Amino acid sequence: MATTDRAQIRTAIHQRIRRKVKGNGEKPRLAIYRSLNHIYAQLIDDQNGQTLVSASSTEKDLRGNSGGNLDAARRIGQAIAERALAKGIEQVVFDRGGYLYHGRIKALTDAARAAGLNKHEAVAEANGDQQPEAPAEATAEKKPRKKSKE
Repeated sequence: MATTDRAQIRTAIHQRIRRKVKGNGEKPRLAIYRSLNHIYAQLIDDQNGQTLVSASSTEKDLRGNSGGNLDAARRIGQAIAERALAKGIEQVVFDRGGYLYHGRIKALTDAARAAGLNKHEAVAEANGDQQPEAPAEATAEKKPRKKSKE
């Protein structure tokens, strides 16, 4: 049995994600890194190998009581979106960095979408929440299938 720690597992997952997720000048990659105490986000043009915009909870104007909580992630998401829109970037590819899409990662991306990045995704999520459910009568009328001997 191989002994691996959580950091090695996350790095392996991130490498697997990076094989599929690429950013370019018109649609850069929003890379997220979170540590225990802070959260960092940057927009990267992978074709040129340049960081276009960055934001982190270590910056003086974005610093709060703690950089490792949901509130800090929302602040960073909003800041990165505002800075990207100021540079004329409206579409990004999200790179969760090997972390689960949950908690601070989800809060950061939701805040970035709410602030104007990937507007079509924010609209789709809003419309998806308002879909009517199937009537109870239709689900109750389902007949059990008979198994064929073929």
